[in-house]
This record gives sequence, structure tokens and C-alpha cells, in this order.
Amino acid sequence: MDADGLIIRDVRDSDLDAVLVLNQSEVPHVGSIDATRMRWYADHASYFRVATAGEALAAYLVGFRPGTTYTSPNYLWFCQRYPKFAYVDRVAVAASARRTGIATRLYDDFAAAMPEAVPVMTCEVNVRPANESSMDFHRRLGFEQVGSLTSDDGAKEVAMLLKTLR
Repeated sequence: MDADGLIIRDVRDSDLDAVLVLNQSEVPHVGSIDATRMRWYADHASYFRVATAGEALAAYLVGFRPGTTYTSPNYLWFCQRYPKFAYVDRVAVAASARRTGIATRLYDDFAAAMPEAVPVMTCEVNVRPANESSMDFHRRLGFEQVGSLTSDDGAKEVAMLLKTLR
């Protein structure tokens, strides 16, 4: 699959099953969720878009801004430190679509969807267990580590990343 003919659009109800399958195929690099949580994202996320090539789901990105009822510790960490931000909660790219620029296009689309008053984009990347390809990707996009957060009695650690948009 290549990025030619790629369409980035808002998620539809009919996409949610495929998005859930893609999400679960990427655990532990993204957190495991169920259909109820996926529906919650569709109803509450500030940004939930998919990238499709023909009929195939190539990728998705879920993002939030401050002020939602989302209780993720990672999201709340950014809420405590930044009054305005665009938070990438989860992103996944199908194996057949990797290394085609789709994730970069989704990040660019998310940034473009934010009001001018949103100065930064934030996210986290696993460092324990390590997700080196994701860390390399985010560094190439200009993200810098601004903190870390551990959970599961130290078994899991994420690097908190930030990129200046404006």
C-alpha cells in the first residue's frame, strides 16, 4: 500500500470494528481497549480520523484537547502542565501501510485541525517496554522529551513528548 489515493477523513461508525482490530494488533505499543472504549473515543475525542486507501483502513489517530472527561494518566499529566495543547492519545498504522508517510500525514492533519491558539502537540511513547521505531519517528517530527511517567509498579514507563506548533 502506498500513500497515493489516501483519504484522511473523520471516523464513521462503520469504521470502529476495523479500527479496534488495528488497535489490538499494535498492543503493547498502544494500550489494549474494547469496543465500549472505542465508541467512547468516537463520541468524545477532539479528533478521531482514519486514513483509508480504497476500502482498506490504513491508519487512525485519536486526539484530545484539554477540558474533556478523559481520565488517562498520560493525558492528565499534560493537563496539569499545559493550558493549551493537542494530545495524540493513540495512533496506529497497518503493517501494509508502514513507511509510506501516512502517520506523518495524520499528525500534520491533526495539527492543521487545531485552532491557532493551540501552541503545542503532545504525546507519549513507551520506553519500557521500548518502542524505538515510534521514538525515532517522533524525534524526526520534532518532538522533544519533557518528562516521563511510570506505572505498573515501574514495569511500564513512557516518555512525555512535546512539539511546538506555533
